Amino acid sequence: MIKGKFGFSLDALEGLFKTKTPPLIGADISSSAVKMVEISESGRGMYRVERYAIEPLPKDSVVEGNINNLDAVSDALKRCHKRLGSGIKNLALALPSAAVISKKILVPAGQTEDDLGLQVETEANQYIPFSLDEVNLDWQVLGPAPNSPEDIEVLIAASRKEKIEDRVAAAEVAGLKAVVMDVDLFASQSAFELIEDQFPEKGKDQNIAIVDVGASVTAINILRNDQSVYTREQAFGGNQLTQEIQNRFGLSLEEAEAAKRAGGLPENYESEVLHPFLDMMGLEIARALQFFFTSTQHNQVHHVVLSGGSAAIPGADEAVGKRVQVNTIIGNPFANMALSSRIRPRNLTQDAPSLMVACGLAMRRFD
Repeated sequence: MIKGKFGFSLDALEGLFKTKTPPLIGADISSSAVKMVEISESGRGMYRVERYAIEPLPKDSVVEGNINNLDAVSDALKRCHKRLGSGIKNLALALPSAAVISKKILVPAGQTEDDLGLQVETEANQYIPFSLDEVNLDWQVLGPAPNSPEDIEVLIAASRKEKIEDRVAAAEVAGLKAVVMDVDLFASQSAFELIEDQFPEKGKDQNIAIVDVGASVTAINILRNDQSVYTREQAFGGNQLTQEIQNRFGLSLEEAEAAKRAGGLPENYESEVLHPFLDMMGLEIARALQFFFTSTQHNQVHHVVLSGGSAAIPGADEAVGKRVQVNTIIGNPFANMALSSRIRPRNLTQDAPSLMVACGLAMRRFD
């Protein structure tokens, strides 16, 4: 079972694979903001949200998952950590899934870990279009192979070293330390495990689509029994709504972004701008699900979980549910957690869908 527990082996990080992960903060560097979450244990398998913070990034600091402006990202990490108010400086960060090559392979069962590692490296050579010297490679045993009892299924993942080093460097310049490097897709899946209790039989044998509507990209990850069976990205996101607000009401980018969050726009905003945007969101997701049906043996999705900043727009779940004709909920991985006194519950509920990756990263503390 993929639990999102990858940790790329980094020369810059000592003790990455220690059996107990040190206290850490989940830090999601998206294209629009840095988001940090700190979670602690509150006894009897329960968790508590200690603090969280969101710090906007200047435009084009991160494009398609690549850090374009290291100074701007480092500054945002520093400001976000200061706003967080935590003494913990260890971070769990994530790579964008587009920067990671992943592949499931079958290998004979019963090997030692050293032998398995050597075989994984040999197999990885076939699938990775770079020299292994240029990549960080990680692997995880998923379990017995479904149709081959003498084999096990292993997931291998590799990323170019510079993709990882950029994020490590941004943290270091901010006075912080990366101790875990995950993949955003797997981190989101870890957060989803905190939500799946809401579904009948905890979603067993059901296809559940996690749909992250970010600033510029909508990422779809369809899970079945906690394993990803389909992923897709489409060029659609909240920036389109911001631009429409800008154009329609003659605002600057910053003013449009603030108005989108705080309200106060003219009466015709909802009918002429917001509702068409939400309808387009539903159409984009319906289109993605159609691709899933035509390219796999599946012909049904049982639930949709909306995440990302645009999922927090009031009415997003109803608009998408109506368009795709599937039960649609807003992802809130904190729903069953205790909250520290410094957390405002209403604010957290509003921000929760945009904190899915950061939450999944924060949960790495308990591996």
